[in-house]
Amino acid sequence: MKTTIFMPIKLNNERTPGKNLKKFDDGTALLQVPLMTALEAKKDGDVDRIVVFCSNPDIQEYLPEGVEFVQRPERLDTQAIRCGDIIEAFLEQEESDIYVMYHATSPFITKKTLTDCINAVKSGKYDSAFAAKKLQNFMWFDGKPLNFALDCAPRTQDMKPYYCELSSPYVFTREVFEKYHGRTGENPFICECSEIEAIDIDYPEDFELANAVYMSLIKK
Repeated sequence: MKTTIFMPIKLNNERTPGKNLKKFDDGTALLQVPLMTALEAKKDGDVDRIVVFCSNPDIQEYLPEGVEFVQRPERLDTQAIRCGDIIEAFLEQEESDIYVMYHATSPFITKKTLTDCINAVKSGKYDSAFAAKKLQNFMWFDGKPLNFALDCAPRTQDMKPYYCELSSPYVFTREVFEKYHGRTGENPFICECSEIEAIDIDYPEDFELANAVYMSLIKK
């Protein structure tokens, strides 16, 4: 089954300008870290293509060998654009059996997590897959306990877990997207991830945390 990883990139980020190209202390740009993981999966035959989907051709100077550039319309760079619009545009341009939406802002997703998600969909047992962080803690909503009673609080390890989706990877077929106009179907494989994999970069302080992890753990 033809499997295509695509990384949507825009260079006009609002919360952290230029974050996808921001460099760790060793000079490695953020987007290059997850792309190297994807290339490992491609080398092992789990992935056929790796594509960066960006409106600006200048991004090509940051792409490792083996990663393709596909230009997207500039209209997809505006704040009004939603995730489904980007996926739809990519599917209109590129044919594949399985699509993997893969974001630069989750740089520490492991090859195992990536390939476990891909293989779950390839198996036919699941219609989609995503990575998630397991939450077992006291949750509140609208000022009230969500998953526990005030007069009978359980041990956290005994709580029924919630799963918080990470931004990457999402694995799905064209059929799933056409039915739900999204990245997830009714029967997803949920791949539980580590705290390091769950690091997601939205704000400048998130990048500082990621840089510390990268330089002290990942780089070594």
